[in-house]
Amino acid sequence: MSALRLAPLMLRPSTQGAAVLALPMIAFGIVTWLLGIVVGGARAFFTWTTPDAALYQLLAVVALALLAVPLVSLGGSAARLSARRRDDRLAALRLLGATSGTVLALAVAEATALALVGAILGVAGAAATSPLIGLIPFAGEPLGASALLPATWSIGLAAAVTLLAASSALLSMRRVMVTPLGVARRETPARVHWIVIVLAVAAMAIVAGAFSSFASIGAALGVVAMVAVLGVGFGIAMLVLNLLGPWLLGVQARIQARRASSPVRLIAARTVLESPKAAWRQVGGVALVTFVGVIAGVGSALLGSADAGGEMTLAADIRTGLIITIVGSFLTVACTVGLQQAASILDGRALSRALHHGGMDVSTMDAARRWAVLSPLLLVVAVSAIAASVLVVPLLGMALLFEPVTVLITAGVVVTGVVIVGVGLLVTRPLLRRVATAHVATA
Repeated sequence: MSALRLAPLMLRPSTQGAAVLALPMIAFGIVTWLLGIVVGGARAFFTWTTPDAALYQLLAVVALALLAVPLVSLGGSAARLSARRRDDRLAALRLLGATSGTVLALAVAEATALALVGAILGVAGAAATSPLIGLIPFAGEPLGASALLPATWSIGLAAAVTLLAASSALLSMRRVMVTPLGVARRETPARVHWIVIVLAVAAMAIVAGAFSSFASIGAALGVVAMVAVLGVGFGIAMLVLNLLGPWLLGVQARIQARRASSPVRLIAARTVLESPKAAWRQVGGVALVTFVGVIAGVGSALLGSADAGGEMTLAADIRTGLIITIVGSFLTVACTVGLQQAASILDGRALSRALHHGGMDVSTMDAARRWAVLSPLLLVVAVSAIAASVLVVPLLGMALLFEPVTVLITAGVVVTGVVIVGVGLLVTRPLLRRVATAHVATA
């Protein structure tokens, strides 16, 4: 049977469930919407011709660097939503005799179609929201219509998001094309190689060393050079955190599995060990926004002295930019948490039903799910705060790190992130109950 005849059957809600199809479209729509707003707002500064335009443009680049990794992480999460179910279905087709070309075409077509619909909706949402972004004042005037992405940019953004989905489908197909039985048996995913860990730690050390050296020569190079170095350095640091996060969660889960004192703790640890990357995707957004929060707190404390020095307009604009960056990060985190938790429940529906049929009540499953999320969350928040502090101290000293403004903003960001994750767990609890007890209704 050809791929064209199989594709509609693979996308039928009766085969997968409507939620499995809706989640990727919603996720890609949110990714495109947030990217459209962020890129449109940053682009507005590059239309300026004033003497201080270069400084505002570089500050916009720093904000993009701080938002890029959470947005890319959300995009990757959207691309991987329900990937396990797609791999299982395609692996079954291979075992039934479907050719590699047919399986590949089905995977790419399904991911591309869902992403394209979501991207179109996201572009439309960004266009509808841009007038609100245009009301935000900088340098004494609102951004105005320059915050709206041109049509060509919008088309390019939708194409890029769709390409991300197609690329993710191609990468996930490597296991199905080579070893379909390996996918069906749910083999344990490979651990992060130790070389990757060493390279990531080395990259963080290089950034910290560069910041330490730059602290003494930055004033001579000027504000523009300092902002550029900060943007690149913070961007690299967040990439390193995103890379090391799954490995850290795997180490923590192995320790907790050995020392588990209750069934809930043991199930939670084994859940994380089954896929540390999936566990990271549920809490990584809060880790990255904590990193941004520490930077924003120190920046706000530093701006207090700028206010006293007479740079009122610039200080107010930077403070506005910090607020926008934090709000954008939290929007990304909220979307990631909700989508990932819902997707995790849907992808694990077979296991949940089996556990419930074997005698485990839903409250125990929910408790294990909470511990599997909140325990890694506390670890990554602490690591992110420490990493941001290590980078900030060589530049600005230890004193600003303990300023009341810094402490309050950092604590507020952490508490808000934890609350968002908690709300996500609470909101998706009815979905877990429906999934776990569905066999009772159909029996």
